[in-house]
Amino acid sequence: MKELLEYMVKELVDNPNDVEITEEPEGDKTVIYKLKVAENDLGKVIGKKGRTANALRVIIRAASAKRGKSSIVKIID
Repeated sequence: MKELLEYMVKELVDNPNDVEITEEPEGDKTVIYKLKVAENDLGKVIGKKGRTANALRVIIRAASAKRGKSSIVKIID
């Protein structure tokens, strides 16, 4: 999941080298992905009214559910 999230985000931003994703397990089946991007790319990852961020979350959640797990994506600044 981390690789999928990283690929999608790097395609959206202007500074792909500044993309940082950390995994934090929470329980047996849940993983929290903390996403950090350059300050000027934050708007691109969030999108208008949060639509891009929600789309990223839906894709990761669906791919995780297919594997019987749960994933949460948090965007930090």
